[in-house]
Amino acid sequence: MSAARGTGNVASRLLVLAFVLAACNTTVPPIVETVPSPTPPRTTPIPNAGAFAPASYPSDGDAPCGQAKPPDAAHAAYRGELKRIRAKDARTVVFELCRPDVAFLSKIASPAFGINDSAWLTHHVQPGTADPQAIVTEVNGTGPYKVEGWDRGTEISLARYDSYWATSARNERLIVRWSDGSAKRVNELEAGTVDGIDDIDPTGAATIDGDVSLVPAVRPGLNVFYLGFTDTIGPFGNEKIRQALALGIDRQKLVDAFFPPGSELASKYAPCAIPHACSGADWYTFDPALARETLAAAGYPKGLQTTIHYAAAARPYLPDPAGVATELQAQLLANLGIQATLVVEPDDTYLAAIDAGTMPGIYLDGQTATYPDVSAFLDPTFGPRASKAFGTPFADIGRALAAGNGTASGPKRDAAYGKVNDLIRAHVPMIPVARTGSSTAYLADVEGAGASPLGLERFATMTPGDRRQFVWLTSAEPAGLYCADETDRIAMLVCSQVVDSLYTYDRGSAGVVPSLAERCAPNGALTIWTCTLRRGVLFDDGSRLDAGDVLASFAVQWDADNPRHLGRTSTFPTFASWFGGFLHPPAKPAG
Repeated sequence: MSAARGTGNVASRLLVLAFVLAACNTTVPPIVETVPSPTPPRTTPIPNAGAFAPASYPSDGDAPCGQAKPPDAAHAAYRGELKRIRAKDARTVVFELCRPDVAFLSKIASPAFGINDSAWLTHHVQPGTADPQAIVTEVNGTGPYKVEGWDRGTEISLARYDSYWATSARNERLIVRWSDGSAKRVNELEAGTVDGIDDIDPTGAATIDGDVSLVPAVRPGLNVFYLGFTDTIGPFGNEKIRQALALGIDRQKLVDAFFPPGSELASKYAPCAIPHACSGADWYTFDPALARETLAAAGYPKGLQTTIHYAAAARPYLPDPAGVATELQAQLLANLGIQATLVVEPDDTYLAAIDAGTMPGIYLDGQTATYPDVSAFLDPTFGPRASKAFGTPFADIGRALAAGNGTASGPKRDAAYGKVNDLIRAHVPMIPVARTGSSTAYLADVEGAGASPLGLERFATMTPGDRRQFVWLTSAEPAGLYCADETDRIAMLVCSQVVDSLYTYDRGSAGVVPSLAERCAPNGALTIWTCTLRRGVLFDDGSRLDAGDVLASFAVQWDADNPRHLGRTSTFPTFASWFGGFLHPPAKPAG
């Protein structure tokens, strides 16, 4: 499928983990002037810090949902999801959407939607100044830590924030360092100079397993590698043949031989770390005898001939395409009498041919999570608007998906997606094989150690023995800490320690729990989400959180014409991808 399958970041491969008034006693004029634009002129101010007053964005009318054509020569048509954001009172924010979104909470839990103080945005995003994006390195959050210092090229130091609204960090300081080699990171952990490390290769994993002073922690993969075929080509329109393949391939052998430590066999298409993804029956167990019987019943008692197609380049969900293809070829012959010819496809046309439904035989493909909701995996892959990769979408799967997307009730979603999984198992539009995971490790005396499937470990819950600070060694230095405008996972990790979002991802899973919001509740149509903020939350500088801060944090991302739509790259890729595009998007260059 085309969704998030390439080697780039999640936002760039979407169909690949910033939420207006601060409380004080005086009223200050608005911080944003009238923004000039082609006819007709607009005024969409963001209120400044001061006594709270209700506000909405945009202030000059709703966003034109599903705009049919560009409003003027300078802008493209608006295709985004947001319609309006209202700071109804100091503790209430209302998000009005252009279309239902059952995954809204999974989206806003990302560190990319961390909430900034509106006054901080005013003073740290200043167009036309010598340092217009000071917010890239200067952070004023509400998290369990606050930025103490950033020694470029060496480390970032975070100090415990003693006025944190929830349970205080169990260590006084968090030091984030980086080193570009797995062996170097393992050596430092063995030497006790760090408390935990990330991105461990197979050799390092073996070393850690053999050292009783170290403890591994597996990070489940939010991806899936699968074997695909198109039901409009050759014999693969026969469901019995597809079922025979599902029974006759030793998927565990593929995982054990060709995937890194932390990888796992896929029991369903979507990862089980995502809520509602793993209800229903598990995938077929390996049974070569039954596979041969099923293939014979399909009319092929002596097997058949086919091809196995793959691109040579490794992808996040498939580190060794040639190795997997070769082993699959051997298994098909030994277990089913199927003679398969290997075909290496050009990297630049491979995925396009799959999506067009023109790839014959069996092909190797996969998908990586965009946002961590089961709908992000299943809808673009099996829904009525899916590509032609598997051939004709199944109507019964589409109906079950619609039931899952039409409710925010957990039990109802479980039931709906359980039916989806059972139907996928029955129809076998593809064969899920593996989730490519990764490994972290800690000193054995670190209490509360664990790995997040999203790479967002909560260091505030970890106690590093009798040491006063926790040192984490990762693989690279983040480019910036204004995560509304970043995509790399290490930046997101650091941001998640210092800046809170309305919701956050549950520790150890991709489920969501309230954070700065006590709760966000939808209307029945899932087009209006009303969020009630916690009381008494303070930013690092002592400013008090209110609904205006939430409005401002979203508005500067949403509106491409906002003068504070600025960051390190000023592309705000997560917002653009997850919410369908910007308000007032610039016109595409001619030609």
